[in-house]
Amino acid sequence: MKPGETVCVTGGSGFIGSWLVRLLLDRGYTVHATVQHLDDEAETKHLESLDGAQERLKLFQIDLLEPASLVAAIHGAAGVFHLASPCIVDLVHDPERQLIEPAVKGTLNVLRAAKENGVNRVVVTSSISAIIPSPKWPADVVKDESCWADLEYCKENGVWYPASKTMAEKAAWEFARENGLDVVVINPGTVMGPSIPPSINASMAMFRRLLEGCSEHYVNFFMGPVHVKDVALSHILVYENPAASGRHLCIESISHWSDFASKVAELYPEYKIPSFPKDTQPGLLRAQNPSKKLIELGMCFTPVEQIIKDSVDSLKSKGCI
Repeated sequence: MKPGETVCVTGGSGFIGSWLVRLLLDRGYTVHATVQHLDDEAETKHLESLDGAQERLKLFQIDLLEPASLVAAIHGAAGVFHLASPCIVDLVHDPERQLIEPAVKGTLNVLRAAKENGVNRVVVTSSISAIIPSPKWPADVVKDESCWADLEYCKENGVWYPASKTMAEKAAWEFARENGLDVVVINPGTVMGPSIPPSINASMAMFRRLLEGCSEHYVNFFMGPVHVKDVALSHILVYENPAASGRHLCIESISHWSDFASKVAELYPEYKIPSFPKDTQPGLLRAQNPSKKLIELGMCFTPVEQIIKDSVDSLKSKGCI
C-alpha cells in the first residue's frame, strides 16, 4: 500500500470521488476511475484536466449491476476505493430500484471482482446514514462506530437512503468475513466544500436550500458537516495504514442542523437563514472530535467555519447562488 501502485476508484467522477482521484494522482498513484458514461464530458472533462491525469489516469465505463463491466477497471489494481452508490434523499419513488439494489448488489459485485483479482484492500464509502437514524441508542451515550441505523425504523418511516447505506455496508462486512477480503469503511457526515465536478452533490444542494431560506431540517440525515477534502484524505489514510480496521466515523464534530445554520447565519448575515429550534436532531448528543480513529491515524479536520466558507465560494463560482 504505497504511492506508485495502481488503484481503482469507483464513482471517480463524483463529488468525493473527484477529490480522491486528485489526491491519489498527487501522491503518485496510477488511478483507474470509473464513470457511468465515457461520452459525457460532465463526468470526464474535470478528471482529465487534473495534474498527472494524462500520464496516470485511465477512465472506465461501468454499470455496478453488470459484474463483467467491472473486470477491466479492477484488473491490475492493488487496492479499490468503492464510492459509487446512488445518493437520493428526496423523490424516492421506487426504493428498491433507485437505491437498495444498486447500493447492495453494486457493492457485492465490486467486492467479488476485487477478490477475484487479488486486490489487497478495499475501502468502502459508507455514511453516517448507516449510523443514524438510531432511536434506540442510549440517550446518554455519544454515537460512534458501534452504532448502526435502525433498519426497521427506516423502512417504517420511508427513510430509504439510510436503509440503502446500512444494508450495503452490512453486506460488505458479511462478504469480507466469508471471503477473507481486507475491507475498511469510511462513514462520512454531510460532505461539503469545493466541488471539482461541474455539478453539485446532494449535501451541497441541501446547503444551497438553506441559503435560499428553506426551513426544512434533516432529522434522519444530519449529524454534522465534514470537508470533502478531509473525506478523500481519510480514504487514503485508511488505505495506506495496515493497522486501520473496521468503521471510521468521518466528521468534523457531532452537531445539529440548528448549530450549522446558526454558524452560517453568523458568517453570512446577508442570507436569510431561517431560525430553528435548538435541537433539530432529537436525542443526538453533540461531541467535539468524535472521529477518534481517524484522528489517531493523523487526520486533522477542517473547522466548520472553513467548511462553510469553502462551500459558499464553490456555490458562487458555479453560479448556484
